[in-house]
Amino acid sequence: MTATTSTQTPEAPAAAALRTPVWNMLADRADALRRSLPPRPEGAAGRYEWLRSLSPAQARRADLLARLDALCGHVAGRPALGLPSSDPLPEEALQEAEGFDADLTELIERYRSAKGS
Repeated sequence: MTATTSTQTPEAPAAAALRTPVWNMLADRADALRRSLPPRPEGAAGRYEWLRSLSPAQARRADLLARLDALCGHVAGRPALGLPSSDPLPEEALQEAEGFDADLTELIERYRSAKGS
């Protein structure tokens, strides 16, 4: 996966600086989940059978994978359903990215403080 930037609206420098590290963390987590699951078929019927064949633990990982993929897309400039397209770094993405790397978690905390969240 490769991060792209959005040209929709100008971003605050803090958001622009945080976009790539957050995207990288989300993508790394998604890739790890993808590797832990059986290969997912492309067609709708195959995906339906694939979902039915998953254990409860695998189904939870598949659900998280879908969420991380949507958040990666949003951070890369392709708005996800249910998230405001005007927010390049929604709180959901920050929550999924924090806690895995101390430096990134510190950047997220400073971003939230500056943003007033």
